[in-house]
Parts: sequence; structure tokens; C-alpha cells
Amino acid sequence: MASNRHLGRVIVLQSLYEYELRTLAGDKNVELDIVVAKNIEPYEKALGDTEFVYNLARKVAENFETLDKALAPMAPEWPIESIAAVDRNVLRMGLYELSECGDSIPPKVAINEAVELAKAFGSDNSSRFVNGVLGTAYKKLGISEENNGQKDKTSKGKSTDKADETSKADKTSKAGKGGKPDEGGKADDGNKPGNGTEGEKSA
Repeated sequence: MASNRHLGRVIVLQSLYEYELRTLAGDKNVELDIVVAKNIEPYEKALGDTEFVYNLARKVAENFETLDKALAPMAPEWPIESIAAVDRNVLRMGLYELSECGDSIPPKVAINEAVELAKAFGSDNSSRFVNGVLGTAYKKLGISEENNGQKDKTSKGKSTDKADETSKADKTSKAGKGGKPDEGGKADDGNKPGNGTEGEKSA
């Protein structure tokens, strides 16, 4: 059976959202794998590749702190703790796939999937905000589409033509049609994370 990775990412987002909120609430009994298993169960037949879900959820959760530190300078006007939980976890997932999964997931796919999640589960501004931050991440990481999505060691973080194309991924993505990312990941009135109410609805 072919895997449905979009559905898999939905489950990962749902699981990370629950896991983080329960952890912050002081739930010492919460276990990520149990949360993931519970969320997979209704969709297991449609999902196919459950290992993708477990692996992505584990890797992102294990690297919350590292991912948050990397994201901070990409959206300097929005401290990570002030970003709605849904948007925060979408950004973590997108950045992890961009930086660590280039051999199997093209950068444009990673960005567009994150934008789709933000549009579906975040607030009205979430998809533009996520697209802007991850577009900045793409440039800063020096990722090359022509090198199978791997980091381009010769670019030293400089923008490339391919990076410019991907930073405008919302023009080719249904989810990203709200607008192009701002330079430097800065959020203006139309490109900011969801607030603490709209943005934190259940994934």
C-alpha cells in the first residue's frame, strides 16, 4: 500500500501539539509514542507507512530546543514562545524536514506541506507566516534543489536563484496563495503568526 505522507504529517502535528501541551502542563505520564499510536489508529489503513509518522514525531520532539534556537533569528519579531502552538510545531516540522531530510524530501515539498498544515490548522495569517519563515530558512541553509535538496556548502547561506524560486512557493501552492514571504523572515501586519486562540485550535 502506498503511503500517505500528507496524512502522516497531519498526525505528527496533532501528536506534537498534544505532547507539548501536556508536557507544559506538567503531565509526567505523557509518552510521545503512545500519543502517536492513539492518533494513528483511526487512519492506519489509509496511512500505510506508520514508521514515517513515528520517526518524524520522535526526531522533531527530540530536537525541540535545537529547532527553536535555529528558528529564533528567522522571525526575530516573534519569540518562539509567543507563537501559537500549532504554528510553532508546523515550523519545527518544516525546518527539520528542510535541514535533515533533503535526501528524501525535496525542499519545495517540505515548505509546501508545512504551509498546507498551517492553512488547515492555524489562523488566517499562519500560512503566510510559515511560508515566510521557512523561505528564509531555505536561503540561510544554502539548500540546493539541484543537489537533491542537500545543503550547498559553497553557498555559505547566500541566496540562490533556486532559493528565490522556493521562497515564492506560495505562488504554485494552493495553500501558499496568501502572499510571498518577507525578506529576513520579518512579519508585517499581513504576515504574522496566529494568536493564542485561533492558532491553538486542535490539530
